[in-house]
Amino acid sequence: MEMNQNQNGAEDPTKVSTLYCIDLSNPDIHQSVSLLKQACLDCGFFYVVNHGVSQEFMDEVFAQSKNFFHLPLNEKMKVLRNEKHRGYTPVLDELLDPDNQLHGDYKEGYYIGVEVPEDDPEAEKPFYGPNVWPADGVLPGWRQTMEKFHHEALEVAKAVARVIALALDLEVDFFDKPEMLGKPIATLRLLHYEGQISDPSKGIFGAGAHSDYGLITLLVTDDVMGLQICKDKDAKPQSFYSQSWGYVGALEQLPIQVHFTQSFREWSREIFCFPQLDATHT
Repeated sequence: MEMNQNQNGAEDPTKVSTLYCIDLSNPDIHQSVSLLKQACLDCGFFYVVNHGVSQEFMDEVFAQSKNFFHLPLNEKMKVLRNEKHRGYTPVLDELLDPDNQLHGDYKEGYYIGVEVPEDDPEAEKPFYGPNVWPADGVLPGWRQTMEKFHHEALEVAKAVARVIALALDLEVDFFDKPEMLGKPIATLRLLHYEGQISDPSKGIFGAGAHSDYGLITLLVTDDVMGLQICKDKDAKPQSFYSQSWGYVGALEQLPIQVHFTQSFREWSREIFCFPQLDATHT
């Protein structure tokens, strides 16, 4: 943890969690594996840099995301999330921590998955099927940008998975096998927080405390601090929003934040940690 200073030079009591940083371009794979192991034992959350996604493209993704969320609500509701978990989720639609939240999360989102044609037999499976897209006349180029980002983010996830495999003393290509990440349920979620400041005493949260499902989650955020993690793996729900929590700070170079899920903890025979997350505001 570290302390920030405000513009007047006074000490700001905001807690910022210090995270490990893994360079995916580092030729010394053993160093990357060692850093990942330390990150997993510490809190299950770390940065990756030199991941191959350019700053220019990420700026385009954020701009296109903002373009969608700035649409009138009636336009966004035309692409409401369906039974395949594709499409738009309105503010308050999701409730991540019902024991501590009075209302749903003060955020809206958009789900994009692996594109599977409707006439493909795979589309009958849960979480597989065609995506839902805004009309091209409403948001020109939006679909192309998000499909490209989904592809590039999935490649980053596979690169991280190779380091994970070595950290678990598996073959480097273990997660590349068809039965593992050959046809992944890889979901891209665009999130927009409404600016409502979280107030735990009133049960108000941008996103309530939760741990993720799946194998790993990649996060890319803007420069507004709001994401928090709980490093205390033994923390009980009643202590979630206390001293156990710390903000995730930004890096000067474009990082992708990676955190492990509850499923990964089981993969590692519960040696590695997975973090509790929430979002206070953006």
